[in-house]
Amino acid sequence: MELADTFNTATVEENISEALKGFGCYARRDEAVKSIVPEYNPETDKMKIVIPRDILERKLPPVFYVTVVFSNGKEVSKRLTPKAYLQIVAASNFKQRSRMSMLYYHAEANNYAVIGTPNKHEVKQGFFVKFGDGGADVMPIGNLYKTQVFQLARYLGVPNEIIERVPTTDTYTAEQTQEEFFYQMPFEQMDLLWYGWENGFPAEEVAPVLKMTKEDVLNNYSNFERKMKTTDYLRSAPIHDYDFWD
Repeated sequence: MELADTFNTATVEENISEALKGFGCYARRDEAVKSIVPEYNPETDKMKIVIPRDILERKLPPVFYVTVVFSNGKEVSKRLTPKAYLQIVAASNFKQRSRMSMLYYHAEANNYAVIGTPNKHEVKQGFFVKFGDGGADVMPIGNLYKTQVFQLARYLGVPNEIIERVPTTDTYTAEQTQEEFFYQMPFEQMDLLWYGWENGFPAEEVAPVLKMTKEDVLNNYSNFERKMKTTDYLRSAPIHDYDFWD
């Protein structure tokens, strides 16, 4: 509301909780979590999925873990099986797709266009839900690095409380940053590494600027390339029948 008040913008609040329950969003997610941590109780405990930082340092592909924060404060992290990981993500994606459905309801009811909020990293690295937050008519910041988004926000007068808030997916019940969930590094560092990678700067030139080793830079370059390839389907247009016969 603070942002809307700053720019004198009307708002509409919609509650999609019952729709998510109807889809089985929470039940399907909790079933998958319990298959890994049987003592998890969704009524009293919190959960999130994360990628350990050392996975990147060890030059390994992203491996997701589920972290359960019990009501007594104890935390347990266990590696997710592919089946459990996919079920948690598939169930969680109901949230983004339900939100987008509601946005398109209001857009069509008012003859408006839907504006998407993904930035460059979210688009290129595939950190979005297809037909969820990735479904929009216009993506005005889709080519901006995360640090550029912050710069634009300051220029436009976005309240500091919003700018300085730690970016989070706001998807799971336990507190979670975008860094631990997906990016594995601070935005300031990632922006410079990505700029070097996509503009063809040699690792030996980038390394001293970021106080990293050449091997670490190359490892991050490979990580970017891997994420681009494995999420390419998210950015692809639907395949039409005539495509099969060309």
